[in-house]
Amino acid sequence: MKVKTCGLFRQEDIVFANVLQPDFVGFVFAPSRRQIDIAMAQKLKEALLDSIQAVGVFVNAPKEEIAQIARLKVIDMIQLHGDESEEYISELKVLCDLPIIKAVCVRSARDLGVVNGADYMLYDALNAGSGMRFDWGLLEGFCAKKPYFLAGGINAQNLAQAMRLDSYAIDVSSGIESHGFKDFEKMAHIIRTVRAFPSVDENLSNEEKR
Repeated sequence: MKVKTCGLFRQEDIVFANVLQPDFVGFVFAPSRRQIDIAMAQKLKEALLDSIQAVGVFVNAPKEEIAQIARLKVIDMIQLHGDESEEYISELKVLCDLPIIKAVCVRSARDLGVVNGADYMLYDALNAGSGMRFDWGLLEGFCAKKPYFLAGGINAQNLAQAMRLDSYAIDVSSGIESHGFKDFEKMAHIIRTVRAFPSVDENLSNEEKR
C-alpha cells in the first residue's frame, strides 16, 4: 500500500517529505487555503527528492494550463478533482503524457461504479480537504476496476480501518495537520504505519510458508 501526503505548500513541508519519503505528495493548484502557484510549485519540486512523485491537483482547470505545468516538469501525475468529462480526460491525455487520477465524491455505491479513461480513481468525501469522510462501508466487498486512492478524513484514529480496505494508496491532508499546517509527527505516524502494513503479496507469501 502506498501513501500520498496532499496539500504541501511550504518549504518545511518538503523537508518533512524528504525525511519521511511518502510515495506521492500533492500540490494543489485549485482554489483552496493550500493553493500554490506555478512559481512556488517549481521551488517545492526542485527541493523534493526525485524518488517522490508530485501530483498536481486541479479542479475544472483549462487543459492548456495543466499541459503547461506538465511541460515544466513540476508534476509527475495529474489529479482531476472537478467535473471533468471523459472527453476532457481524453484530450488531456493527448496534451500530457502523465498518469491521471480522477477523483469522485462518493455519495452512494453508484459513485463507485464510475469508470473513465483515467489511470487511477480517487474516492473522496463531498467536501474535499475538509477532514470529513464518506461511508467507507460502501467499499467493503467492492471490486475495483482500477487501482484507487482512498481520501477524505483519514487520520491516526481511523487509519487502521482505512488500511483494511483494498486501496492502492492512502491519501491524507488535514489528518496530518495541526492548526492548518503540516505536522511532522502526524505525518510520520501515518507514513510509518502504512509502511508497516503488509501488502497483499506479503500476505500470500506468508500463507505459502505455512
